[in-house]
Amino acid sequence: MSAVVYEASEVRRARYAVAAVFAVHGAVTGSFATRVPWIQDHASLSTGQLGLALAFTAFGASCAMPLAGRISHTLGSRNALRGLIALWTVSLILPALATNLYTLCLAMFAYGASAGMADVAMNALGVEVERLLDKSIMSGLHGMWSAGALIGSAAGTLAAHLGADARLHFALAATVLTLLGVSVCRWVLDLQPAEDEEPPPRFALPPRSALLIGAVGFCAVFAEGASLDWSAVYLRDRLETSAGLAAASTTGFMLTMAVARILGDAAVDRFGAVRTVRSGGVLAALGGLLVVVAGHPAVAMGGFALMGLGIAVVVPLCFAAAGRSGPNPSQAIAGVATITYTSGLIAPSLIGGVAQATSLMVSFCLVTALSCGLAVFVGVLRAGERDRPTVSPRTAAVPDPRP
Repeated sequence: MSAVVYEASEVRRARYAVAAVFAVHGAVTGSFATRVPWIQDHASLSTGQLGLALAFTAFGASCAMPLAGRISHTLGSRNALRGLIALWTVSLILPALATNLYTLCLAMFAYGASAGMADVAMNALGVEVERLLDKSIMSGLHGMWSAGALIGSAAGTLAAHLGADARLHFALAATVLTLLGVSVCRWVLDLQPAEDEEPPPRFALPPRSALLIGAVGFCAVFAEGASLDWSAVYLRDRLETSAGLAAASTTGFMLTMAVARILGDAAVDRFGAVRTVRSGGVLAALGGLLVVVAGHPAVAMGGFALMGLGIAVVVPLCFAAAGRSGPNPSQAIAGVATITYTSGLIAPSLIGGVAQATSLMVSFCLVTALSCGLAVFVGVLRAGERDRPTVSPRTAAVPDPRP
């Protein structure tokens, strides 16, 4: 493929645009997470049934993510991201419309499928921008995702406190986020395939380089998904808090994740990916232990906040390592994303199933144990590291841009 040259100002502008897309993507997730108790009550679901329905989110994502590369190849990276982010924001409306287990499962499948495709597209663009800028930005981009999730969860906390109908809440949020997401996509890089380039396969197994990197992401995403989907339910059911305070636990979790990710690039540059993730695993395990032993809402909320701090930088570092691990960054990123979303597929249903058989406290013992797994597999992030290419301060060449 022939080289494509970008002005440095264009690359910087693309960085801010991709960051905004990450924030929009996160705001959808944050909006949804705080209203899970409302959705559960509206659909008249037990804890186990809710866990099953939530599992369809990651199931839909895992099925649809391999399609993202094909869509980007056909439409170009800019148009693909514009369409996929709009599909994701609009899908927020679906879960609130479900009135039983079956319709909620269908809604969550569509919700997850659109989330996964947009996720792969925006991370692939983020890795390209990071390479062109010749410095670490992936943690910061995911920090913007967390910041967006924090804003969405804060709005959701207010809506829950006011007793607002989630259907109205989600419709308003989807409208605002769709307009914002589509607008900022005009400034992202528009990577186009060469005329003679073969389109990627519609479905492909993760490459070998992605498997061990994905194992690290698996542990982190399991803890993240459990905290996002179950923290509000945990405080409401086990500690008998109000709906507003229960939703605030999700906001606290997202707050620590946002702060840690925004500061994460500096920490990685100073201490390295391996030491940063290993230390995070210790913090996440400590947070999980606090959640398990909590007898007061403040202790549980502090535990969820520590978990957010500990796992914050893991997923962005996994995507960055995947992008450096082989000749096809997009395929490796999709592979890691598939593995991490598989963790998201397992987490909600397993947490719900264990809770149904025992209690939510026992479920979070499992989350704590998996957080310790970050220290076991973390060495693979070192294997993906390599020297970054040197680029001109005024222009940046892309020898092989892949959507």
